[in-house]
Amino acid sequence: MELILKQDVENLGFKDDVVTVKNGFARNYLIPQGHAALATPSAKKALAETIKQRAYKEQKNIDEAKKQAAKLSGLELKLTAKAGGGDKIFGSVTDADLAEALSKEGIELEKKYITIAGGNIKRLGQYEATLRFHREVISNFTFDVVAEA
Repeated sequence: MELILKQDVENLGFKDDVVTVKNGFARNYLIPQGHAALATPSAKKALAETIKQRAYKEQKNIDEAKKQAAKLSGLELKLTAKAGGGDKIFGSVTDADLAEALSKEGIELEKKYITIAGGNIKRLGQYEATLRFHREVISNFTFDVVAEA
């Protein structure tokens, strides 16, 4: 079944993408939740017109996202966590903690756009995260998790 996404759906696509999914997934989840609408010929024409009108504004958003990503270069971020014996930490460091630390540095990014390689961090050391500022601007960022003094 062909659908037009009304918002970003994880592992499926971004807003205004035309995707093909199985009928059950469309009828039971995407359409009732308001994540998608049927891709009828008239809806596709309306979508094409909307995309054409938004092209200039979209370029402006991409430029803004690139400026945010440029702030990352040269930024050394150290997250502190309480650590026990060895390099094991109490609790874990998550994407929410990274989002909070980045906002203190002046880089505003929602935690849902941050993906830490390996999921939650449970040991001290250097880690890498993928930050998505825009659907076309994705940046890798390296940060350290250090023991609290």
